[in-house]
Amino acid sequence: MYKKLTKPPRAAPADDDASPTAAAPDLTEKQRRYLRGLAHPLKPVILLGKEGLTDSVAKETARALHDHELIKVKGLGGDRDARDAAFTALAERTGSALVHRIGNVGVLYRPRPDLKRILIPD
Repeated sequence: MYKKLTKPPRAAPADDDASPTAAAPDLTEKQRRYLRGLAHPLKPVILLGKEGLTDSVAKETARALHDHELIKVKGLGGDRDARDAAFTALAERTGSALVHRIGNVGVLYRPRPDLKRILIPD
């Protein structure tokens, strides 16, 4: 009598989303400011542990970018250069742009090609 409503299955990101061949979007300073404003109330989705940047962290980051487009990544405190290098390497491996980093938190952005949720100004 009643028809059960179900959500369509979510399209999983391809395994090659965490590959370094994906091109990171080029952002102007105006676009970075806009994305920083959008990211301000967000909580970190990815936590870099003591192991640092592993394949599983890169895959999970690619999945989170596929779902949200704009995410925060929290790294461990300690050496600033190592943390900045980890954020940069993570952005390269996921094909995303490192929008901002402050302290031990970095903001990554990668638009979805099929369904853009965030429209950034030109």
